[in-house]
Amino acid sequence: MKNNLVKSIRLTLVLIVLLCVVYPVFISFAGKLSKGRGDGETISVNGKVVGYANEGQSFTQQKYFWGRPSAVGYNAAGSAGSNKGPGNPDYLKDVASRIDTLLKYHQYLKRSEIPADMVTASGSGLDPDISPDAAKIQIKRIADNRKLTAQQVTDLVAAHTEPPLLGLFGPAKVNVLKLNVALDEFKK
Repeated sequence: MKNNLVKSIRLTLVLIVLLCVVYPVFISFAGKLSKGRGDGETISVNGKVVGYANEGQSFTQQKYFWGRPSAVGYNAAGSAGSNKGPGNPDYLKDVASRIDTLLKYHQYLKRSEIPADMVTASGSGLDPDISPDAAKIQIKRIADNRKLTAQQVTDLVAAHTEPPLLGLFGPAKVNVLKLNVALDEFKK
């Protein structure tokens, strides 16, 4: 028994050093090599930070692309999903309300044309990206409100569509903040 106790203590000490020292130092070093140097990739306009590239924000004006709904009101301190299942009446009411809002501002759409990511919140409640389809359904509204052609807005969406990682992993996506900044900077 004494032999097992000594082995357990040694294993515990090794794991403490590995998981509480070596791993955090490695992750910190890896973060310093990433965009934003581990502090997050900020988006600036005229030298002023307007947001983080990997944190969803609320856009409600007609001239901007709208992102995914947030179950936490885009509060990064309270990142979480709604924890409501697809059969929950409150959840279904929220989704129906989001569909109605989209149809109100996109009268040219049919219910069946609305991508799921425009009416369902992400697991974190802070997803900064939408699908290319979610961006495409908004092009007419954006073009009309900004007095641009649909083709000009379509070209911006195409330029800001990121393909799957290595062409294999994950879906194509459009970062809403980056796209909206590009819209504001667009010259006719």
